Amino acid sequence: MPILQTGLRSATRWAYESPHSPTRRWRMRRLDAFRNLVRPPAGARIIDLGGTPYMWELFEHDFHVTLVNLPGTVKGDIPPRYQWVEADACELDDVFPDGAFDVVFSNSVIEHVGDEERQAAFAAQVRRLAPAHWVQTPSRRFPIEAHTGVPFYWQRSQGSRDRRMGRWRRDLREWADMIAETRVLTTPRMRELFPDSWIWRERLLGLEKSITAYMPSR
Repeated sequence: MPILQTGLRSATRWAYESPHSPTRRWRMRRLDAFRNLVRPPAGARIIDLGGTPYMWELFEHDFHVTLVNLPGTVKGDIPPRYQWVEADACELDDVFPDGAFDVVFSNSVIEHVGDEERQAAFAAQVRRLAPAHWVQTPSRRFPIEAHTGVPFYWQRSQGSRDRRMGRWRRDLREWADMIAETRVLTTPRMRELFPDSWIWRERLLGLEKSITAYMPSR
C-alpha cells in the first residue's frame, strides 16, 4: 500500500476516533446546533440519509434512528439500536411512505448523490419523509476544502484540478473517484432545493465552514 494512502487512512481514523480531534469537536458542536434549531422531540423517529452510527454515538439520546445507505457502505456489524436500510436515498418512494418520520437528518451527503437532477430528487425525499429536517453540506467558501484538504480547491482552474486529480488517481483511485463525483452546493442552490427551509451557516474563526437547510419540528 502506498505511503500516502497509509498516512491518509491513519489521519482519517484519528480524526474520527480520537476524543481530542478537531473533527470530533466540530461534529459535536454541529449536533448541538441540530438539537437547538430543529428541536427533535423526545423519542423522535429520525431517518439519517447517507448516515452511519458514528454521529449518533457521539451523544446520549432516546431517538429511534433509521440509517439509509448504499449497499456495502459500512463494514462490520450495526449496533442493534439502529435500523439499517440499504437503499438509494434519492429513490425511497417504494421504501418508506410519506411522513414516515419526525425528522430527516443528513450530514455531508447531498454533494455526493450525483448531478443536479439527483440532488433535486434527494431534496424531494427529504421534504416527503418528515415535517422537519437538517441537511448539511460543506461550504466551498471555507479556505480548506473539506474533502481534499487542498486550500481553495473549487476556486482553482479546471486544468489545475485535473492535474492534481491525475496524481491522486495513481495512488488513491477509489478516493479520487469520490472527489471527481463530488458536486458542491452554494447557498442559492440550497435555497432552490429547500425553498421553505431556514439556512444555518456553521462558522469557524468567522469563516463559513458549512451550509445547512433546516426545518424545525412543529
